[in-house]
Amino acid sequence: MILFPAIDLKDGRCVRLVKGDLERETVFNDSPADQAASFEGAGFEWLHIVDLNGAVAGRPVNAAAVEAILGALTIPAQLGGGIRDLATIEAWLAKGLRRVILGTVALTEPDLVREACRKFPGQVAVGIDARGGLVATDGWLKTSETRAEDLARAFEDAGVAAIIYTDIDRDGALGGVNVEATAALARAISTPVIASGGVSGMDDLERLKQVEGDGIAGVICGRALYDGRIDPAAALTLLGD
Repeated sequence: MILFPAIDLKDGRCVRLVKGDLERETVFNDSPADQAASFEGAGFEWLHIVDLNGAVAGRPVNAAAVEAILGALTIPAQLGGGIRDLATIEAWLAKGLRRVILGTVALTEPDLVREACRKFPGQVAVGIDARGGLVATDGWLKTSETRAEDLARAFEDAGVAAIIYTDIDRDGALGGVNVEATAALARAISTPVIASGGVSGMDDLERLKQVEGDGIAGVICGRALYDGRIDPAAALTLLGD
């Protein structure tokens, strides 16, 4: 199972939010590139990046910070937030991203996701962010009436590299990952699932590891890494066994 350290970008800085609330931020590093290099130095093999401003604006906003991160890394990185057309997907992949994450357009323009998967095989993931089991979009500002599982099923034959499932009510709150909902989603589809939201300590990683066989390929961790609740070496050893 891959452990993805998260860099969430807001106004060019590395922050963490609580439940996606842009007014409830903690700044952890003014230099996202330095933070990325630190994660690579700690032994992580992937990096997860989110352009928070971009998710709300519907277009890339923190492009300079992302490019600085890519320049500081040798490990692969995936990016979500404000990626809503083929030109933007192609541009980011050309700049060295290994994978793009499509969120809002997965709900509003599913044909775009399918086209992107055909054009860039293995390099497109779908981000499904759920509040109360229902898909949220536009930087989590809007909640639809579509169930997370139904949206995931819609892309079963599209060639999506992974489904990144975030429980918004747990995100950044250190309340514990929603293992049950994540595992249920993973069992319902054949696409690999990456868990996100609420990881608070090693116990959460152990619980996810126990259901890895259900189809959980990775887990994204943010605040618990930044504040020292999770030791990188111990976590990587646990999930790599």
